[in-house]
Amino acid sequence: MSNKPTTTDLEWTELDQRAVDTARVLAMDSVQKVGNGHPGTAMSLAPAAYLLFQKMMRHDPNDAGWVGRDRFVLSPGHTSLTLYVQLFMAGYGLELADLKAFRTWDSKTPGHPEHGHTRGVETTTGPLGQGIANAVGMAMAARYERGLFDPEAPQGESPFDHTIWAIVSDGDLEEGISAEASSLAGHQKLGNIVALYDDNHISIEGDTETAFSEDVLGRYEAYGWHVQRIEQAPNGDFDIHALYAALKAAQEETERPSIIAARTIIAWPAPNAQNTEASHGSALGAEEVAATKKVMGFDPEQHFQVEDEVFAHVRKVVDRGREAHANWDKRVLQWREANAERAAEFDRIVAGELPDGWEKSVPVFPAGKDVATRKASGEVLKALGGVIPELWGGSADLAGSNNTTIDASSSFLPKGNPLPEANPYGRTIHFGIREHAMGSTMNGIALHGNTRVYGGTFLVFSDYMRPAVRLAALMKLPVTYVWTHDSIGLGEDGPTHQPVEHMAALRAIPGLNMVRPADANETAIAWREITKRHTAKPAPHGLALTRQNVPTYEANEGVAKGGYVLFEAEGGRPQVILIGTGSEVQLAVEAREALQAEGIPTRVVSMPSVEWFEEQDQAYRDGVLLPDVKARVAVEAGIGLTWHRYVGEAGRIVSLEHFGASADYKVLYREFGLTSEAVVEAARESIADAARR
Repeated sequence: MSNKPTTTDLEWTELDQRAVDTARVLAMDSVQKVGNGHPGTAMSLAPAAYLLFQKMMRHDPNDAGWVGRDRFVLSPGHTSLTLYVQLFMAGYGLELADLKAFRTWDSKTPGHPEHGHTRGVETTTGPLGQGIANAVGMAMAARYERGLFDPEAPQGESPFDHTIWAIVSDGDLEEGISAEASSLAGHQKLGNIVALYDDNHISIEGDTETAFSEDVLGRYEAYGWHVQRIEQAPNGDFDIHALYAALKAAQEETERPSIIAARTIIAWPAPNAQNTEASHGSALGAEEVAATKKVMGFDPEQHFQVEDEVFAHVRKVVDRGREAHANWDKRVLQWREANAERAAEFDRIVAGELPDGWEKSVPVFPAGKDVATRKASGEVLKALGGVIPELWGGSADLAGSNNTTIDASSSFLPKGNPLPEANPYGRTIHFGIREHAMGSTMNGIALHGNTRVYGGTFLVFSDYMRPAVRLAALMKLPVTYVWTHDSIGLGEDGPTHQPVEHMAALRAIPGLNMVRPADANETAIAWREITKRHTAKPAPHGLALTRQNVPTYEANEGVAKGGYVLFEAEGGRPQVILIGTGSEVQLAVEAREALQAEGIPTRVVSMPSVEWFEEQDQAYRDGVLLPDVKARVAVEAGIGLTWHRYVGEAGRIVSLEHFGASADYKVLYREFGLTSEAVVEAARESIADAARR
């Protein structure tokens, strides 16, 4: 471990220091004006954030989406002003008025940074630990992107080489997800990520000695990271030259991810509030703000003070960004001339387009054969992988069960890994038993852009992923979850592995589209629709797939609408509608046969995706679920929360309102009353109830 890098070519003037202190003033004033927020960390981190945005990062404020840019992730999102002030200074479109509107309705400066809401914000952070895991995903995506477009270039010489910068806090490193993601980054030898650890010893409950005393750098060294520590300057502030040297050394380390621990004093240089837990999450108060301004040589009577000379100085980064972008464009032009085929692929992918004729690769399965939907999904993935090179992904150590191996001969693993299929630019990701980090790194991959990612585990373990899934929905990220073993149909593994409440709980997340296909053909059409939606309607999608074999029906394009008539009533207008999803559609089909034999015209509706169905216009939905047919039955091997709105007052739900058990799945379905006979009986009850109303 290097303790104190000393060599530096940093030019740091009094005007730079004045700009840093201006950032501190803006942080204090923003929180003081609204009356709430987190000023302390934004004050102490101001030199580091300024150094990154003004001196270190390759970025262009005129083009926040520039493919060749470095990425910056603020993992402790509560200190959002650390980022907002730099975006203001660098010319990303934030103005002083936006800082004055901090944490207020309809402002560009919400309490925590929100991707897609504020220009220049690379990811939504707030839940601690998510940001560092996003950064790991971005680093993975950067390597895979390089493999798509410029794999032969020497390290550091490709226009697709760039750095992922992150600031992390004690809170980030206490959260378990950071351990998962950091372990993965070390294993993958992601030398394109640099994390600055703000070691300020303060949390909401006081000194971190209350809960956190581990050797952080020792832990990261064990993960395989390059570690450094810098000490404070004699006055208690950042030693800016030591920080610069450490950041440069980290950037030059290309075989390992890097972390730099910097001991800081929260709310520095506030005379009374520094090094206090109160400064973490509360306004400093008018007297302390005034006293701190005096310490830094600012007029305590002025608010949001930005001197003209400072403003002109910091906005020069716009010119530097434009120049860096122009130089990058020249390098890309040279690359294009030498790589015409790859350049055409690059243009297609950046435009969000798919290869011509890609849909022809999606298989159609013969009706009548029993196939597990997880197996069908695996076949579709391999077929899509053959024509869509930007599609990649894997599993949380369950690839054989999830059927997520897109290419068994090509694993995303760093140079030096002993496995024969190891390839730094491989197609198949081995996330390891790290479901939460898998979810968040997938978010980072999607945020980075230019690839399409999926990840698999058992549906029951979506619980481990839920915070990352929620953020994917919040950010409208086109990630795909392959969640298999979707019900008690997994059988003997028992209730710990059998998802009962999970479909309803996941459907409750706004913006997450859940798809539970009934058979192989629904699975294929679902994959095709998800692939189309990547750019047209970006959103996370969860596929819930069976372990057990299920009957295959004729392919029906209604799958893409979320719900459709699978089998129509015979002998007249339907007297009852049976709604099934996933492996329980077959129960509805069997029940229909019995009811039809009794002379009861029965329609079967397959509804693989409630969310897609709700997107359709009222006329379509009424055409599937006829409003005048009040007798309805929904059947799903899970809790029935989803289905009350569809069956109405006279309807019935055949569901599972308790945990499962360990036994053969056919026994479980019989013992728990998930049978076609139960559906028939429920239909009779619903018909009678509807007749009484």
